[in-house]
Amino acid sequence: MIVAQRTEHGIPHATSCRALGVSQAWFYKWRKADCSPRRSRRAALAALIAHLFEKHRGSYGSPRITADLREMGWRVSENTVAQLMRQQHLVARPKRKRRCLTEATASARKAPDALKRDFTPPPAPNQRWCGDLTEIPTDEGTFYLAAVLDLHSRRCVGFALDAHHDAALAKAALCVAIAVRGGDVAGVVFHTDQGGEYTGGLFAPACTRSGITQSMGRSGSALDNAVAESFNSTLEFELLRGHRFTTREQARRRVAAWIDEYNRERRHSTNGMLSPLDYELAQTAARAQTDPQAAA
Repeated sequence: MIVAQRTEHGIPHATSCRALGVSQAWFYKWRKADCSPRRSRRAALAALIAHLFEKHRGSYGSPRITADLREMGWRVSENTVAQLMRQQHLVARPKRKRRCLTEATASARKAPDALKRDFTPPPAPNQRWCGDLTEIPTDEGTFYLAAVLDLHSRRCVGFALDAHHDAALAKAALCVAIAVRGGDVAGVVFHTDQGGEYTGGLFAPACTRSGITQSMGRSGSALDNAVAESFNSTLEFELLRGHRFTTREQARRRVAAWIDEYNRERRHSTNGMLSPLDYELAQTAARAQTDPQAAA
């Protein structure tokens, strides 16, 4: 093994460095462990990225983590974040296709598809909503969540949980959404699948009384209700996979807390990497500047 010999002043002979195939500059960089400000900053950045990845339970990739960092005052590119994530083997978990709970009834009332897979955020709240039901496993037996999302901000404006997968549960979530939005939601287009919860005689009259127009995708087509399906997938990966609920009450508390966090903190690319609540506040402020009466 060839070792870089030193002179009496500690300087390695150039011939030894050439034999090793390294430069004298590299030798000193290696010897001093490169304690430069740039290296220190990169090490701190890598540690913070790992912390944020853990904080978000492995669900954030480089775009959302970059947004977190920039909000904290870091000037960093998405490519740098992606590189540091690869070096630490931090890979956001891919979404898995969720089992569909929809059971369409042949004789049920069906509404036309008003969205046709166009989930572009409307310019204001309470124009287009979407909803779906999903299963929450517990040791006490199955539990179900019905959720209502506003496509304007992706905010979960209403939800309900119960042991029964039925129209009463879907209606309960709708009523919560109407209350959260102040009671007057006339003109909303509410998009769902063709499950019996939404096509039966209990849910449709509730929509009619509130001036809500129903819209439905094709039976068995997850892409026709992609935003609601994405919400359920996020819930599964961020909460359900890492928790085993002993009781339904425990599940109720944890799911409610997760939805609150989702609304306040979960970044969305459609919102310019803002959370649903932050996006709504920003849009309200923007409308107030251009049209104070409309914002009010």
